[in-house]
Amino acid sequence: MDECARALELLGMLLYVGAWLCVLGATVSPRWLSMSTSLLPVESYELGLWETCVVQDMGSMECRAYDGLLGLSPDLKLGRVLTCASLAVGALGFLVAIPGVSLVNGCEEDGAKRTLGTTGGLLGMLSGVLCLIPVSYVAHLAVVRFFDDTLPDVVPRWEFGDALFCGWAGGFLLAVAGLLLVLASRSAGREPPPAAGPQRRYQVMNTVLARAEYV
Repeated sequence: MDECARALELLGMLLYVGAWLCVLGATVSPRWLSMSTSLLPVESYELGLWETCVVQDMGSMECRAYDGLLGLSPDLKLGRVLTCASLAVGALGFLVAIPGVSLVNGCEEDGAKRTLGTTGGLLGMLSGVLCLIPVSYVAHLAVVRFFDDTLPDVVPRWEFGDALFCGWAGGFLLAVAGLLLVLASRSAGREPPPAAGPQRRYQVMNTVLARAEYV
């Protein structure tokens, strides 16, 4: 494997870990959506996939988990399922990609290493897409409800929370990390043509001399 492929491989693995941690943070964070109102300026509200929180102006936070799964809105159900699937697929892809790294001596065959690296990269890209879907869907619904003209202006609206941006970053970086691993594996599979050795050059010279004598 050349130095460029090694660099892509190492960068892809580092991005993979960082992006997966971003997705994990977005999944467990209660700050998917935030809302504050002028009626209660000392309090703001945070909404996540697993709980809702009330944030006091003094910095204290009180959170409460949802009562049950069936009572959740469809966007929260979708967010739970797809973010957990993203974490599972991402962890599986990382574990599959580790033996395919050139610095790991666990798998000596080049063909097997390329297969494992490519598979891990594809799983990383799938994990990124699974994370981006619920984050973008929740953001879309927040925008639609924010600009809903049927609601009075005094009604508070949910706005983007920090977890949405963390989820966007994690999903995008997971897709990039998977792409880098796939490119590194494909680059490793392209072996340069062997250079002509002294014996080959000697055979060519003998052939040329024999043809010259025949002429």
